Amino acid sequence: MTARSEIRFVLNDRDVTLDRVGASDTLLDFLRIDRRLTGTKEGCAEGDCGACTVLVGRLQNGVLRYEPVNACIRLTASLDACHVVSVEYLSGPDGKLHPVQQAMVEHHGSQCGFCTPGFVMSLYALWMGNPDPSETEIETALQGNLCRCTGYEPIIKAAKAATQLGSPADDALVRERTAMTEKLSKLCDGQRVEVARGNSRCILPASVDDLAAVLEQTPDATIVAGATDVGLWVTKFLRDISPVVFLNHLDELRALEVSDDVITMGAGVSYADSRDVMAADYPHLSAFWDRIAGWQIRSMGTIGGNVANGSPIGDTPPVLIALGASITLRKGGTRRVLPIEDFFIDYGKQDRTKGEFLESISIPRPASNAIHAAYKISKRRDEDISSVCAAFNVTVGDGKITDARIAFGGMAATPKRASHAEAALVGAAWSEAALIAAASKLGEDFSPLTDWRASSEYRLQVSRNLFRKFWLDQQGDAATDRLSA
Repeated sequence: MTARSEIRFVLNDRDVTLDRVGASDTLLDFLRIDRRLTGTKEGCAEGDCGACTVLVGRLQNGVLRYEPVNACIRLTASLDACHVVSVEYLSGPDGKLHPVQQAMVEHHGSQCGFCTPGFVMSLYALWMGNPDPSETEIETALQGNLCRCTGYEPIIKAAKAATQLGSPADDALVRERTAMTEKLSKLCDGQRVEVARGNSRCILPASVDDLAAVLEQTPDATIVAGATDVGLWVTKFLRDISPVVFLNHLDELRALEVSDDVITMGAGVSYADSRDVMAADYPHLSAFWDRIAGWQIRSMGTIGGNVANGSPIGDTPPVLIALGASITLRKGGTRRVLPIEDFFIDYGKQDRTKGEFLESISIPRPASNAIHAAYKISKRRDEDISSVCAAFNVTVGDGKITDARIAFGGMAATPKRASHAEAALVGAAWSEAALIAAASKLGEDFSPLTDWRASSEYRLQVSRNLFRKFWLDQQGDAATDRLSA
């Protein structure tokens, strides 16, 4: 296959063509060093503080969508056929502040100012899609932005006031949407892209079939979707990740289909795009999904990536295991399907051969008599790594538990089912006593480690307590009355 040897994208109002791009080159360095757009700040270098927030627009099935992302871990080569919007683009031709910026000024939302451009970009993304947000929606949009001096109250007031100062209908990104859609459509030429800087190589396959061919030719390549994990290999560990094969531009891997029996999502579906589809069948996942990192990471990170990296503390694998999900792995033209719990073999080891990639995930739709829950225990409520993650899927008929799937993260070297606890539940009456008795079996299922997130004793105790919480959550007001009595 012939390949294009340059990446092409739009930065604010300028066309960019790059023929020398390394696998580890970040968007943040490109903005600050190459283009001297220093409004985008360099903070944590791991996608946590939000000071580097920019918007990236791309076509998905022909529709132009803008999402907030962390420039510090967004790799430059992944920007082909995208529109990158930095904070410098918000002011008008006459230099007048954008309504979001003016609201921050009027409500004293900035002190030292270092975090302010990132807050402005997150609020800008919110304002464009939801100009009259609730306080909860504002707080959710700002989960990925940290402020050390101003505090959040004036920033929240600014978010509420922005629409009083201007309408999204008058914004440049809205006025230019048709023209930008046409421009990006021309950049999407369907070719494979191969660029390099020295010996550092980047490959953007033309399609999923081409991806399979590339990985057969380059089986040791680093596969990158959202880069929310691999980005830290670059910024924190200075790891050489070349050659890199990028996936985030492939619409085929971002497909979501819902049939009568199953939800099927491509491995490139982001946390943000999967949220509402999952919550429609499993409402408890709405709040759980919102506790996965911040908005920028949820826009970039993918469900397939969270599964494929095999982390024992990933948020989605315990949920997917409890729901009985399966995955499709592909190598060349050969596919195989396996239950997701069988994919995780040991710490850092998954059932995936060289040149093989995760293509899709299938989640059964819920049975009418199934009861579900998912819990995340962490030191911070928002934007934190799990100490313990638990997911419950219990089927009840005629007052008895007929099936149970219970999975934990953070309790072992891999995400894992609590098989002894499950066995104790099956056949028992649906009752608090049965759940507490099953919780006592967790010591036979897990021997958790002690680390800086939590001690072994804490992990075991909190996991047992979650069984009682699961029961109480199903009792609603009655449980609240009992606890307050």
